[in-house]
Amino acid sequence: MIDNLEYNTEREHLIIPEYGRHMQKMINYAKSRETKEEREKLAKAIISVMGNLQPHLRDVPDFQHKLWDQLFIMSNFELDVDSPYEKPTKEIYEERPEPLKYPQNFPKYRFYGNNIKTMIDVANTWEEGELKEALTYTIANHMKKCFLNWNKDTVEDAVIFDHLFELSGGKINLKDSKEDLSDSSSLMRTKSKYSNNNKKGGHHKKNSNRQRKRY
Repeated sequence: MIDNLEYNTEREHLIIPEYGRHMQKMINYAKSRETKEEREKLAKAIISVMGNLQPHLRDVPDFQHKLWDQLFIMSNFELDVDSPYEKPTKEIYEERPEPLKYPQNFPKYRFYGNNIKTMIDVANTWEEGELKEALTYTIANHMKKCFLNWNKDTVEDAVIFDHLFELSGGKINLKDSKEDLSDSSSLMRTKSKYSNNNKKGGHHKKNSNRQRKRY
């Protein structure tokens, strides 16, 4: 009996392993039939068995199309039967997709993040006025907060204004502004306030759970 054991490493490669080896053998058997009528009869029976693996989807048209495509793929595109859908070709199946063009951003001040640069670019398209002024100071305050998160220290407003001027290509100039940005301690206090609230909320939740268990 030991001499007759078959190891998977010695068996035929499974093209779609999730269907199992018995399904692959059924498809190979259908390929070996001489008459087209018999092959088509077996193909429909195989499709039915494949659909039974996911009965809630077997009658959905798109799912039926997927099953027929998988049938041809598992037959290595050698099963000569008619299909209710357009037959896939081996060339299209083996065609490699074009590589995605990922955005290549190499910001000089990475601690600000890419979103800041996007916000600055949007601000540059706005007309001069109160709305643009409010947006630029919002951006500057957010830049200051990002700087403090990275540096964990204080930063002069002049440094933020210089960076904003540089990142905007010289289009946003707050260097001569008489309005100050938010205080560093205030920005850091806001961050710690939210983190403390989260901790308190978790503690309260635990207490409430204990109280429910008690009664």
